[in-house]
Amino acid sequence: MNGQKTILTMRHIEKHFPGVVALSDVDFTLRAGEIHALMGENGAGKSTLIKVLTGAYEFETGEIRIDGIEHGIINNSPQEAQMNGISTVYQEVNLCSNLSVAENIFIGREPKKNGRIAWKTIYIKADEILKSLNINLDVTKPLENYSVAIQQMVAIARAVDISAKVLILDEPTSSLDESEVAKLFSIMRKLKEKGLGIIFVTHFLEQVYEICDRITVLRNGRLVGEYEIANLPRVQLVAKMLGKEFDDLAVIKNKDKSVENEKKKDSLLEAEGLGHIGTIKPFNLSIHKGEVIGLSGLLGSGRSELARVLYGADKPDRGELKINGKKTVINAPIDAMKAGMAYLPENRIVEGIIADLSVRENIIIALQARRGLFKLIKKSNQDAFTDKYIELLNIKTADREVPVKKLSGGNQQKVILGRWLLTNPEFLILDEPTRGIDVGTKTEIQKLVLSLAVEGKAVMFISSEIEEMLRICSRMAILRDGSKVGELREELLNQDEIMKAIAGGGTTEADKPNTIASKQSGSSMKGKSGGKHE
Repeated sequence: MNGQKTILTMRHIEKHFPGVVALSDVDFTLRAGEIHALMGENGAGKSTLIKVLTGAYEFETGEIRIDGIEHGIINNSPQEAQMNGISTVYQEVNLCSNLSVAENIFIGREPKKNGRIAWKTIYIKADEILKSLNINLDVTKPLENYSVAIQQMVAIARAVDISAKVLILDEPTSSLDESEVAKLFSIMRKLKEKGLGIIFVTHFLEQVYEICDRITVLRNGRLVGEYEIANLPRVQLVAKMLGKEFDDLAVIKNKDKSVENEKKKDSLLEAEGLGHIGTIKPFNLSIHKGEVIGLSGLLGSGRSELARVLYGADKPDRGELKINGKKTVINAPIDAMKAGMAYLPENRIVEGIIADLSVRENIIIALQARRGLFKLIKKSNQDAFTDKYIELLNIKTADREVPVKKLSGGNQQKVILGRWLLTNPEFLILDEPTRGIDVGTKTEIQKLVLSLAVEGKAVMFISSEIEEMLRICSRMAILRDGSKVGELREELLNQDEIMKAIAGGGTTEADKPNTIASKQSGSSMKGKSGGKHE
């Protein structure tokens, strides 16, 4: 590895925004034929460094060299960066979905014959490029016909064909399933063999250790260090990203266990035969004070749908709900809020934040809605509430009046959490609260969830990461094809039992008759229950 040619060096990069040092004396080195992870918490400077490299931002001081160019280069625009051999594939694919696969690969540089676009040549060459990466597609079909994973691979194929020396993959796996990630990694390895240098930006530690050769860590806009993957254990990586030793959640999970168990005896919410036609089959569920109950299942299993029915986001059309032993009708989210419930949705951009409103307005809006329009919260109280949760949740913002859309994804997530904590809910539903955010913020949110349970609140936690669920959940409901098929008690919570229960194989607490598992009958809802919300 050390004998490989260096294709990119960034030295002493400085970048400032008004009142903020975004990058301070940052170095970065990329070799030909390596996959290099760029790691750090939200706000560490990863995105800024990438934007400097790709010409989206100008930098004040420092130097960028490609292939050792003597005087360095300055990428004044993304187009200039591309001419210098730097290509980027973002999580949200920035191609033209209405155009064909072939057109997307060659857009802006179409081969011509006699002054006209040579379509036959475009199709043949596009097919050759994709097949060289072991991708078989009908290149004449519109890009929108294919999944996000395939669209990303088309974007990579285009980047490779424009003679890229440096390929930046910015959170490419956040929306991919396991098989799609495996396919992407296969392509990355193939490109690595061809001598391409790949910068891999991700928050998935497991993926970093599976695919990468080296890691560069940033923190608060400064370089922490550059490490060979073999010489940096995961716990040390987390410590370097956080700037402190990793705080094991087990300490909190086991804290005040006797008090927590005492609180769990009190039932908070009971659902009997609750359901919604077309999304989630009738289910029974009991939730106790002081517990974190997880919802586990494959994509499309009905996890988000169950949560939405409980909260009234999808009005239940059957069954009964009791809160604190009293029959309660939840026809809409406002009913749920008044009953002491709160819901952080999976899609924080569409259903969570109100982008053009300030941090303050986003935090106080749920409490104001519960009070009603004629009982306005005083501005001084709004400020006090907002400052409290900015401090409590360590929200990184210049001040409370900054538009929330200017915050990083992890800090937006904290704003939504602050919004619901301000309403002092008894029952908090968190749907994928840590997806797409850095490991430091993820740990903070996990610790907060556990501390809420210790206080006696009930939390429903939905996550695609089983390891995360195992760390914080005291009980887990299993869903499959739109049905709640069973539950696993704390003593049975391990990866093997969960996998068996989800797959429907083996003998687990979720499959045994006459146990806490509750099975519902009905035909399979596969394909109906997951696309919209999960």
